[in-house]
Formats: sequence, structure tokens, C-alpha cells
Amino acid sequence: MNNSFEYIDIILLAMIAGFIFLRLRGILGKKTGFEGKIPTQFEKEFKKFGIKEKVKNEIFDQDAQNDFLKGAKIAYETIITDFSDSDNKLIDSKPLLSKKIYNQFSEALKDRSSKGHFAEITFIGIKSATIKNHQKVQDTLEVTVDFVSEIITSIKDKNKKIISGDDEKIKTVYDTWVFSKDLKTSNLNWLLIDTNT
Repeated sequence: MNNSFEYIDIILLAMIAGFIFLRLRGILGKKTGFEGKIPTQFEKEFKKFGIKEKVKNEIFDQDAQNDFLKGAKIAYETIITDFSDSDNKLIDSKPLLSKKIYNQFSEALKDRSSKGHFAEITFIGIKSATIKNHQKVQDTLEVTVDFVSEIITSIKDKNKKIISGDDEKIKTVYDTWVFSKDLKTSNLNWLLIDTNT
């Protein structure tokens, strides 16, 4: 008789445990596997760079263009300052560059470093950024942007002697850059695929 009471106790305890588990799951929810990593502050800002669903559908209306330009300005400043800093390495801008542009920039930095030169830059700001052209090329959307910016820049040797540029003169720079986004993926990031200075 004692054995039957033990079995009833075990069944009751299992039912109580199951009830508590179901209540906790209902209150706390469950992990689905889609949480992903917490983005860095830069990634949060750059998510605005093409966040509109309309872009995925190849509709590039005024709202989508405005959002794009906000991100393009962030990318422009990040790439310019990263390329022109004193360590001769591409760190912050690497996720923003196509393989072709990354390799071109890396070669230029290696050449500069081999000569013992480094760059100093003060980024004053972007005077204007306008979309010159946008087009669908196969499964990608390409957007050409004209930038007008102001910077103070110079190239110096290991003794900090100026090779080119001027430490005290603000220079107006005109750049035309082409950004590309793969429409087949859910990745919101755009990549710099071409530059004309």
C-alpha cells in the first residue's frame, strides 16, 4: 500500500513541476535563436544606411534617398578619416568597402608606409552630398553620390616634415563615389565599389 502512495506522490510532484514550467515559459517567453548579437554604436547608426523596405523592392523614392544619404555621409567621413590616419591601416572602414576598393586602398597604404610616410587629417565637414544617379544592375542597386567636403590634410615623413598638403589650409574636396547593395540578401549594408576624385 505504501508503494502506491509513493507513486501517487511522484505523479503529483511531476504534475506540479510541469505546471510551474509551463507558467514560467508563458511569462518569460522562450529563446527562438533569432536574437543575434547586440550591434555596436556604429552599426546602429549605419543600419539607417538603406533601412527602408522600399529599397529592397527597387523603389528609391525621396524618403529612401534621404535615409540613404544620412548613411552615405557617415560612411564617407569614416572612410576618409580611416584612410588618412597615421597607422596606415584600414580598420573602421573595412566593412564598408567592396573587395576591389579595399585592395586598392590597402595597396596605396602599403606604398605610403614603405616610404615612411603617414597622413594627418582634420575632417571639417561635408558641405553637400547629392545623389547623381541610381540604377539597378542585375541583382544590385547602385547609387552614385557627389560629395563636397572640407578637410585639412597633409602627408608627412617619419621626421614629421610635410611632403604634401598644408597643416593650416582648409581644402575643398570634390568626390564622386558609387555605392552598391545586393538586393538578393537581407543585409542592409551598402558597399563602396568605385571612387572618382
